[in-house]
Amino acid sequence: MTASGAVRGEDGLLRCPWGLSTPDYVRYHDEEWGRPVTSTSGLYERLTLEAFQSGLSWLTILRKREGFRDAFAGFDPEKVAAFDADDVARLLADARIVRNRLKIEAAVDNARAVVAAGERFAATVLSFAEPGRPRPVTLAEVPAQTVRSKQLAKELKGLGLRFVGPTTAYALMQAVGLVDDHLVDCHVEPGK
Repeated sequence: MTASGAVRGEDGLLRCPWGLSTPDYVRYHDEEWGRPVTSTSGLYERLTLEAFQSGLSWLTILRKREGFRDAFAGFDPEKVAAFDADDVARLLADARIVRNRLKIEAAVDNARAVVAAGERFAATVLSFAEPGRPRPVTLAEVPAQTVRSKQLAKELKGLGLRFVGPTTAYALMQAVGLVDDHLVDCHVEPGK
């Protein structure tokens, strides 16, 4: 472990400690978390998964991700926006995803809000990027929410989205590279 708390993996690379606990996390940490996502469908997917994660382990969501993608039509907001009560019933019976009625209904409603917002959805999310913000030295410096995530949550709610509190908004900001919370000694380079 370095002074920053980064941990050396079996491959010799320094990582954020959470990124070494399972192969699923290593892959997610190294290849996806904090990498730029700019497409509407990509942002909708990450927001939906972060909302489903609320109260659960992120590992649960990662391991069910392909099931989520299949069940939610590849996270195509246009397709999900067309889901009806029969689709909600189908999703509630689908063991490949987290079967929570409120979260499922929010995902469908959010797809409708994303479609209604058009380009404003992605533009709103991406406007909260914080380039050049210093990377944290220790995990203790990584917040659960910030003033900016509170503002993003408010903006998303203003567009009609649900299940987007400041903690979920901050997790989205981290996941799609709007903030870089890889520890300063972590091998992952910001924005790449």
